[in-house]
Amino acid sequence: MTMILVVEDNKDLAFGLRNNLEIEGYEVAVAEDGEAGVRAANLLTPDLVILDLMIPKMDGFRVLHSLRHNGFEKPVLILTARGAESDKVRGLRLGADDYVTKPFGVLELLARVEALLRRSQHTDEAQAKLPPIVFGDINIDQASRTVTRNSEPVSLTPKEYELLLALLKKEGAVASRMELMKEVWGYHAAVLSRTVDTHIAELRKKLEPDHTPPEHILTIRKVGYRLKV
Repeated sequence: MTMILVVEDNKDLAFGLRNNLEIEGYEVAVAEDGEAGVRAANLLTPDLVILDLMIPKMDGFRVLHSLRHNGFEKPVLILTARGAESDKVRGLRLGADDYVTKPFGVLELLARVEALLRRSQHTDEAQAKLPPIVFGDINIDQASRTVTRNSEPVSLTPKEYELLLALLKKEGAVASRMELMKEVWGYHAAVLSRTVDTHIAELRKKLEPDHTPPEHILTIRKVGYRLKV
């Protein structure tokens, strides 16, 4: 059964989320603060995490950073306050897969959950069958989702890894920011397109730190990026 972890300190909201998710057939665990959320994620290895950003002991941003830093690759859906654009941007930069703005409709949230789980399962199944990719001194093992540079492990967040694959899929052609946003984050969001730039910068630091200008991940001015292999 698919396991979902809800990290939410509002007891009424947590109860409502749990009730509706269980009606849909999911197994649900609830953590009431950030520290408990990290412990539960490490112990239960859920298929998806619903994470409120404003929670006690350890806020949602720190929880998200901890999960991604420790290798948790499953989808994370963050709950944000209405109009808090900076929270959405920061959450996506830290590795969130999607967000829902409070107050939200249950049907909207369930649809987002279903879409994230479907994408995650499809990605896992497809990548397990793909051969390694090598370019320059970079090796990408798609089956294990690991990357090495000069045979040394490179620690990429899930979104950085997916962004790298999205660039590879273009086979040298230019990918616009909006194309990358849709491919990696699954929706159009022009206001958040600078999130792509941030992730590109991080990829460059990790994959080609000795090259200025970069050798592989090239900026195409006013258009987007392309990967030169």
